[in-house]
Amino acid sequence: MTCLSGCSGREPLLRIASHDWLGYQPLFLARELGYLDEERARLVEMPSASYSLQALSAGNVEGAALTLDEVLSSRAEGLDLKVVLVFDVSAGADVLMAHAGIGTLQELAGKRVGVESTAVGALMLSEVLHAAGLAPSSVELLSLTADQHYSAYASGQVDAVVTFEPMATRLLQAGARRLFDSKAVPGRIVDVLAVRAEALEASPQALAGLLAAYFQALGYLHQRPDDAARRMTARLGLAPDAVMSSLKGLHLPDLAENHGWLEGDHCRLDQSAATLEQVMRAAHLLVRPVSLDGLSEPRFLPAGP
Repeated sequence: MTCLSGCSGREPLLRIASHDWLGYQPLFLARELGYLDEERARLVEMPSASYSLQALSAGNVEGAALTLDEVLSSRAEGLDLKVVLVFDVSAGADVLMAHAGIGTLQELAGKRVGVESTAVGALMLSEVLHAAGLAPSSVELLSLTADQHYSAYASGQVDAVVTFEPMATRLLQAGARRLFDSKAVPGRIVDVLAVRAEALEASPQALAGLLAAYFQALGYLHQRPDDAARRMTARLGLAPDAVMSSLKGLHLPDLAENHGWLEGDHCRLDQSAATLEQVMRAAHLLVRPVSLDGLSEPRFLPAGP
């Protein structure tokens, strides 16, 4: 039986992998503000989601900040992950950025397009090509991790890149043009905190403390947005006003919404995952069928308001 308070003995350290996706920043804000007990839960910074997935698969971390489709892909490969938090729903923060000379999606034909070899990268690329009426063979694909997007664009290695905030704003400032974003695919790209099932039982207090710290930091972001944005600038490489502008492309569910996302037999997360699984299977993005049983785990959330 899991206990969230009053347990004796010291729990194993809970290590959470994350990269510089804008929607994950309240986690790092919690750490900077001193809300996070790093003796119990520690953030492990990664250059991209690909590295987070590798660390999770190798057992070097107990959890990771991932897109929902990455969680589904990992579960299909046998990793028993549980979603304990919904960070954000992308509403424009995932984008295709292209050199200024490319004015339409159709003009991507014959061009070099950079994309990360993850499910969300493949999903966005599939939607871009569908909107453009192009076959995958119409473009030359280059596999790039997220930390390579800017340099590949700036050096002319690619003509366009499937990327996300804050990189999208940096590319915009460098003269790139936004041709497609996640507003065109509402509800498809959801970012979550996924934790190995065994870690839920081994470190329940650490996880509960981590989630409490996250929502405390999210409250700080809403109450003192200017200071929160200032604190995020160094990690994101953006000016405070650019941070706030970039956040407009995300919806960050609060605690009450998280309970709605994760609680119940037919909770919103399960519904979103079922729809997403169908899309991924149709696009051949899942190597095998995936069970959605026990995907959501709400018991570590703070009590609802």
